[in-house]
Amino acid sequence: MAYEYLKKATLTSKSDPPEVSTTVRTILADIESGGETKALEYSALYDRYNGPAILSRQEIDYASCLVSDKLKADILSSHNNVRRFAEAQKSTVSNFEYEVEPGLILGQKAIPINIAGCYVPGGRYSHISSAIMTVTTAKVAGCKHIIACSPPAPKIGITPAIIYAAHICGADQILAMGGVQGLAAMAYGLFGLPKANILVGPGNQYVAEAKRKLFGQVGIDMLAGPTDSCILADASADALFVATDLVSQAEHGYNSPVWLVTDTRSLAEKILNLVPRLIEDLPELNRNNALAAWRDYAEVILCQNREEMAATADSYAPEHLTVQANDLDWWFNRLSCYGSLFLGEETTVSYGDKASGTNHVLPTSGAASYTGGLSVHKFMKIVTWQRATREGSKQVAVATARISRLEGMEGHARSADIRLEKYFPHEKFDLTGLV
Repeated sequence: MAYEYLKKATLTSKSDPPEVSTTVRTILADIESGGETKALEYSALYDRYNGPAILSRQEIDYASCLVSDKLKADILSSHNNVRRFAEAQKSTVSNFEYEVEPGLILGQKAIPINIAGCYVPGGRYSHISSAIMTVTTAKVAGCKHIIACSPPAPKIGITPAIIYAAHICGADQILAMGGVQGLAAMAYGLFGLPKANILVGPGNQYVAEAKRKLFGQVGIDMLAGPTDSCILADASADALFVATDLVSQAEHGYNSPVWLVTDTRSLAEKILNLVPRLIEDLPELNRNNALAAWRDYAEVILCQNREEMAATADSYAPEHLTVQANDLDWWFNRLSCYGSLFLGEETTVSYGDKASGTNHVLPTSGAASYTGGLSVHKFMKIVTWQRATREGSKQVAVATARISRLEGMEGHARSADIRLEKYFPHEKFDLTGLV
């Protein structure tokens, strides 16, 4: 491809410092051996919190009373959208049985995961929406027990709106514990919690590394790095909309890449001028994050045509992909590598992040080239089953015996032999294998 960088990133977000892995390994080992005592010690150290680990119903009700009616209405609206979309997703998964040949019946069954642990970030920002996205989806999937876990603020606890959101979305228990220690508590079944079968939800580099190390003991949704976003814009795009949307995603963190891909130089130049001004107008914390992300990780790429733009987007495989260009159907049919797609200026990644209904837990760092985001399907096991009549088992038994002997697996062959001997004692079969 012959595209031109009008702005090139100086840093990448794909690798964490080596001390992250070492720190996480130490914390997990300490908590696995020391149990609740160690988990509370780390909570006191990192969260600077000494309150109850598991919130009581009274504490949940009290926190809910602190949430304004207006915010409750917004949370309920978002919850309803996420729930409806998740229900529609679930309807695409069905149990079935199929007779592949007479008397040999195979089937599929979708079984919800029993225990889900949902991590809700609460550090720089209180991610109310993450409680909605994770807990609601697990509930719709049919998980029997759902734990919501979020970092408590010193001497205060979990943000009341997160508590309210987790509760109304269906969390059975709420754990006031952050980071690695919170994930460990759910994975190891501390504080009276059932051991989680799956851990989901976004988080910082320590949360991501803890999920990596716990994977195998438990399932995880995905290994996620810093959030990233790409906008495809042609000459029809509104420069202010594009610039604002880039800044809105850059504020996630100092290492959150944002990319603009366009075939229009004049549009790119307008956006390059607008973005610094929009960043400067943000509140301090947001400004500092967006400034660093734009300076070190952002890219602006000029392409020759829309096909080259689409190919560039596919090569980046962004978490979020926005199209602000003509002929949206062409883009929809052409693009193939993204976590979630936002078509037209009438929608924005911020809608998906907070309230429109699609899930905001999505693959990052190019992982959208091979996986999608969090959905009801992540909380469901698609298992298979089979049964057969005696006549239906005849041909598959013969094939199994022969293939097994060719592979050198005599025990497998004999499990087929004895069925043929019992069901068809008067028939002769060549079971020696292929030569």
